[in-house]
Amino acid sequence: MSKRTDRRSFIKTGAAVGAGFWAAGGVAPRESRAANEEIRFACIGIGGKGESDSTDASRAGKVVAMCDIDDARLDKKAQRLTDAKRYNDFRKMLEEMEGSIDAVTVSTPDHTHAVAAAMAMQMGKHAFCQKPLTRTIWEARRLGEIAREKNVVTQMGNQGTAESGVRQAAAMLKGGAVGDIKEVHVWTNRPVWPQGIGQPEGQEAPEGIHWEEWIGPAEMRPYSPAYHPFKWRGFWDFGTGALGDMACHTMNMAYMGCDLLNPTSVQAITSGHNKISFPAWSEIVFEFPANDWRGPVKVVWYDGGKLPSAEALEGRSKNPDGSEKKLSNSGSLIIGSEGKLFSPNDYGAEFELIGGKKVDADYTRSPGHFREFARAIQQGEQAVSNFPDYAGPLTETILLGNLAVWAADQSEQMGEKINWDAKNLEVKGTDEYDFMVKPKLHNGYDSILS
Repeated sequence: MSKRTDRRSFIKTGAAVGAGFWAAGGVAPRESRAANEEIRFACIGIGGKGESDSTDASRAGKVVAMCDIDDARLDKKAQRLTDAKRYNDFRKMLEEMEGSIDAVTVSTPDHTHAVAAAMAMQMGKHAFCQKPLTRTIWEARRLGEIAREKNVVTQMGNQGTAESGVRQAAAMLKGGAVGDIKEVHVWTNRPVWPQGIGQPEGQEAPEGIHWEEWIGPAEMRPYSPAYHPFKWRGFWDFGTGALGDMACHTMNMAYMGCDLLNPTSVQAITSGHNKISFPAWSEIVFEFPANDWRGPVKVVWYDGGKLPSAEALEGRSKNPDGSEKKLSNSGSLIIGSEGKLFSPNDYGAEFELIGGKKVDADYTRSPGHFREFARAIQQGEQAVSNFPDYAGPLTETILLGNLAVWAADQSEQMGEKINWDAKNLEVKGTDEYDFMVKPKLHNGYDSILS
């Protein structure tokens, strides 16, 4: 079979847009919940993205329990979710409500994603979890394993995956629209929170903030407004920096369309950092090996104001008066042997083919991101961004970049090249980074992921 014929047949095998890696060998459809049965949700984290996630859950079913470490948030949400039981500790909620819930949403800081989702899945509950799926690589692998073992429906909150434009662009890339894929460039306007700063000074937590529950499996330290409610993203112990925050969105279309699985190496240069908080900016180079339909691919990630070269970006459409369009502060660019595919935003649903050739793009439309999760619970077929076959591997790929950022702590000096054994989740030739791949969990949470 020719390479192109094989590629085109590969496009048609996926349950969604022309990909096969999340469908082949994936989670088997489980016995579905009757379409007319109401899904009972418990929502873990109801502030920030948790506000919209819990609202989506209430539209798709009934929220019977909600958990947050902030009593003020619970008070506010209780005005709309009048029948939902209130909790500050998700462990207590799951234990008490085990027989009364079907699914959970997890919309907490990154460091508690894994333990909350894992505990629910171990009980046989379906799980929707915000991006990035986890704070560390091993946790992402482990959630996929648990989801497969328990045969539950799962979905990560990278909502662009459900956009028709993302699926169309990915199918076009697999269909050869830009020829042989060579390079991918992805950039973001993050961070929009403080990074490159020292350890905050602790203070007493405000009334109504349950700090021990917020800390969860992290090492205990005093409350600081530098962490809660939003700026935790910039700290290694709680967040995943600009890369973890946005790459599940901005790299998603390229991941889907180029099969960006199991990189063999990654290397970074940064503004420097103190290993307490992430650097102000970074550039990260991933190397991906050839697979059965494309050759090797280099991916470059840029944050903190860094951008691809003007040469790489040449060919974009111009304004009506012939002037150059202002480059968006987030976007992606896929470069092939015969053309380029440019997307001017975080989600990849809008794109422009520069050169190259138009190809037929077979893809399955989504009913909507959260609706796709609810439909999977009721009908049994997994959502596209499920943990084992899509969201977990995507998160593993992305978070590998943070190992390179950790190693690039000296300002504007290329850090150590991380040679990666994806199968065994190991950095080749050293155990120096083991603690970052597989975290130590504190405060009694270690048994949840075992």
